[in-house]
Amino acid sequence: MIRLCAAATLAAILSAGVAGAADLAFLNRGHPVLDAHNCYPYDGRWNDRTRRALDSGYPVSIEQDLAWYVDPKTGKGRIVVSHTPRPTGREPTLRAYFFERVRPIIEKALAENKRSQWPLIILHFDFKDTRPEILHAAWHLLGEYQPWLSTAAKTADPYQLSPIDRKPVLVVTEDSDAQAKVFYDDVPVGGRLRLFGSAHTQDPPPGDGPAQRARWEATAPPAQLLTTRATDYRRWWNNSWWVVEEGGETRAGAWTKGDDERLRALVNYAHDQGYWIRFYTLDGFGQAQDRGWDAGYNFGSMHRVIPRWQAAIAAGVDFIATDQYEALSRYLHQRDQDLRPGN
Repeated sequence: MIRLCAAATLAAILSAGVAGAADLAFLNRGHPVLDAHNCYPYDGRWNDRTRRALDSGYPVSIEQDLAWYVDPKTGKGRIVVSHTPRPTGREPTLRAYFFERVRPIIEKALAENKRSQWPLIILHFDFKDTRPEILHAAWHLLGEYQPWLSTAAKTADPYQLSPIDRKPVLVVTEDSDAQAKVFYDDVPVGGRLRLFGSAHTQDPPPGDGPAQRARWEATAPPAQLLTTRATDYRRWWNNSWWVVEEGGETRAGAWTKGDDERLRALVNYAHDQGYWIRFYTLDGFGQAQDRGWDAGYNFGSMHRVIPRWQAAIAAGVDFIATDQYEALSRYLHQRDQDLRPGN
């Protein structure tokens, strides 16, 4: 499934795309994408998450949390998919769990060469630690699969964004400067960037207590939260829901016009600065529906989360993160149908 974008929105994005500017339409023609949050097993449980995400339709974003395991017998390290920075060695490797699992999908896509539909999968790395060993191993692993990857040339001026070459997989990672050193600084000018980092977000003023921090996050102008434009490497902005509704999911009340205006202001500002924008994690479930999900991201019911999903879709949020892949996917499918000519 490739979700269609309203013609007017796409035209506006494309008209803004001059040399060196961010091509926001690269990602699903500027339309929101399901972001499959924590899409990996926990301690051998919930092994169906990647299958569920892939079954939801394309494009889809798949989050993989990564840790470094050193075998005490051999002293050799490997990248594993883990919910904790202290893996036991029983966790699956990134190579086996993601790359080899999607190989049939990617090889079929390359053979069909329907480039306008790419990227099909956005692979989102969340590193549980940033020691050099895991970062260098990740860089080299991506090199092995580079023919699958959407890459861009490193420019001499970081604010001169080079076009991304379309391939079936786009890899993104988060904002750590340790990651930026390996994935960007160490790459020579003209070399290919294999993955793209997120922007730094400003912290609340020092000395504020929890209540003051929560109020600042939900009310600070977008320009105070995000102070730099997109760069050749940093191309997306990652946000908790706390910057939309004070106190986040567990403190949210009824969805209001003011909440919608806040969400749209953040999205519009991010796009004006050349970034894709992600919000995490929008869940709404009761105890009976819980499949190993995080209570801190829970609005409490489908009735409460659906208006947020609909608002995020309407506002143009690029990555909408949830653990309820199938449910959000239905709303994205419905949006596609509503945008089809004749509807």
